[in-house]
Amino acid sequence: MGIFDFLTGEFIDVIHWVDDTRDTVVWRFEREGHEIKYGAKLTVREGQAAVFVHEGQLADVFTPGLYMLETNNMPIMTTLQHWDHGFKSPFKSEIYFVNTTRFNDLKWGTKNPIICRDPEFGPVRLRAFGTYSMRVVDPARFMQEIVGTDGEFTTDEISFQVRNIIVQEFSRVVAGSGIPVLDMAANTGDLGKLVAQETNPVIQSYGIALPELYIENISLPPAVEAAMDKRTSMGLVGDLNAFSQYAAAEAVTKAAENPAGGGMAAGLGAGMGMAIAQGMNRGPWGAMGRAMGGTAPQAQAAPAAAPVPPPPPVEHVWHIAEGGETKGPFSKASLGRMATEGGLTRETYVWTAGQDGWMKAGDVAELAQLFTVLPPPPPPGI
Repeated sequence: MGIFDFLTGEFIDVIHWVDDTRDTVVWRFEREGHEIKYGAKLTVREGQAAVFVHEGQLADVFTPGLYMLETNNMPIMTTLQHWDHGFKSPFKSEIYFVNTTRFNDLKWGTKNPIICRDPEFGPVRLRAFGTYSMRVVDPARFMQEIVGTDGEFTTDEISFQVRNIIVQEFSRVVAGSGIPVLDMAANTGDLGKLVAQETNPVIQSYGIALPELYIENISLPPAVEAAMDKRTSMGLVGDLNAFSQYAAAEAVTKAAENPAGGGMAAGLGAGMGMAIAQGMNRGPWGAMGRAMGGTAPQAQAAPAAAPVPPPPPVEHVWHIAEGGETKGPFSKASLGRMATEGGLTRETYVWTAGQDGWMKAGDVAELAQLFTVLPPPPPPGI
């Protein structure tokens, strides 16, 4: 990892570090017992800092640049060593290179649910996870508070502590935000910025900062999500009685169309026929029914309540996704007008109840015809 050159003898002449990893935060320059020559070249690249530790004491910190290690640019070391102006002897010190670039795509998440009070659902348990980026902003403090004498310090050694701080601040921010659970998905960006703002003062005492923090998902327990799905389904159904009648009529139609139904399909058809016969023997169609050949046996035995005809099929309503927002619902007729005016194209994403996710309008059989209907050719001679 590190690269160092030696002069003849035991003196180090060149000091620098080239990092070929993506998770090393601090690396100690290995002297292997050799002394550093007075006037040696120190190269600190962009995104690095070099920290000198002499006899256990933090000394000079070098930012990016090329340095000649002399008394004029090592004031703390000069004071610690009591060097005079003419000092030019080799010296021994530990040199730590600190990576000050951003470490991205670090993960955080709640191990256990967070209990919050929702204005609509009452007490709820939330889970959340996301990513964050981290960088060292004060190399000297980071060495004192976290690294110590660790010769190769990686992000894994600090990320656990940072995750705990993030989860703690996230719990406090979400519990005090008052944002309803159903609206949190629309506010994850603002919540992430607020959590990062509250977290930074704590971790800055370690010499690090969080430039970015993202909340990817906030979820409820599976049982609560299942109840919400049922509630949503009920809202889409509307009138339960009308839906039950429609579902029964659909079941009869499918059974009659199924050749493999056998006796079951025949029985359902016979039952529907008897219901129609009973309806014809009563009301305004009674006279016509009797003129066509009498009444049904069931009607002669005991009058029954008039069967309710199945309701007409429920027309699908559609939602469209445009500019990152959901619009609708729209009827098929409205979508037809939008297609004519250019507001709906084959590439527009649409969704309706029962459809598995968003689909392009041109891929939905029921809507594809909106883009293929053309006027007939004009009459000959015009």
